[in-house]
Amino acid sequence: MKAAILVQSNAPLELAELEMPERLSFGQVHVRLHYSGICGAQINEIEAAKGPDKFLPHLLGHEGSGIVERIGEGVTRVHPGDHVVLHWRPSGGLQCQPPKYRWGSKTVNAGWVTTFNDEAIVSENRLTVIPKDFDLRTAPLFGCAVTTAVGVVNNDAQLKIGQSVVIFGIGGVGLNIAQAARMVSAHPIVGIDLHDSKLDMASRWGLTHTLNSATEGPALAEKIRSIVGKSGADVVIDTTGNTRVIELAYDLTHPDGRTILVGVPRAGEKASIYTLPLHFKKILKGSHGGSVSPDLEIPRLINLIRADKMTLDGLITHEFPLSQVNEAIAAHRSGTAARVIIRMDDN
Repeated sequence: MKAAILVQSNAPLELAELEMPERLSFGQVHVRLHYSGICGAQINEIEAAKGPDKFLPHLLGHEGSGIVERIGEGVTRVHPGDHVVLHWRPSGGLQCQPPKYRWGSKTVNAGWVTTFNDEAIVSENRLTVIPKDFDLRTAPLFGCAVTTAVGVVNNDAQLKIGQSVVIFGIGGVGLNIAQAARMVSAHPIVGIDLHDSKLDMASRWGLTHTLNSATEGPALAEKIRSIVGKSGADVVIDTTGNTRVIELAYDLTHPDGRTILVGVPRAGEKASIYTLPLHFKKILKGSHGGSVSPDLEIPRLINLIRADKMTLDGLITHEFPLSQVNEAIAAHRSGTAARVIIRMDDN
């Protein structure tokens, strides 16, 4: 198998051939990947944002698409030939022992799912079967970006018809939060980002108002209040993980509203907030992938797409072969991309 390996924190990934285990253990599934997405979580892993990495060298990636090759003992929910989405949130099925791969004399670690590799041993509960006629190129978006966004709106924020929402950070997740907010008839839907190109794109997905935080500067909070009302928005969602943005998001939330944190600060970075409103009706909540069950959510989302009630068209803005994985990571880091995907062949 070909794989991109994190050998050292804050260093480029190394491309190499690894040995695939011959035997699958209980609950394991062998998948041949076609595409992988890139998420901010992988950037955090590469940069050791949560602290020293104890598992080096290891594989990366938690959203992908592929076709099942083999199944291990006890696996009943997927079968060879099935088209599947690989996702980081657990759902139905068995949870296996994470695999280990051989790289010459070295052992390479992996979690229950990895996708920066053209083949993978994956835990059954990190796979959801999709129709064989659904595009494998866009299917990785169900592994994190789309399902997380829908879960944030439905489960974490519990956004209602006519409620106002402010979204900080219009990347892959932010774009889909805007789309989900439009689907539940929220209003207004305000998006804030540093890049006008992403704000323009998000206007097609549901934003009613856009603000460039770099352009607005100190006037940003006042501009937002002029749109949502002086008391603040019903829901404010942060996808950036920037502690100063988190503080602003909380401050801009209505006393009866909800602040939802999707982005994660780097290790040691702290936000300062005034907690008294939390003793009344204000809510501050961290999201864990929108609290979704992918095996339930993904089929529903596919039905909505086929009914023309939502779309994935245009969400992928950059595509690279696995051999250019470091260039793909650079595109994601640039801040100008919506979603970057990696294809497993060089054609």
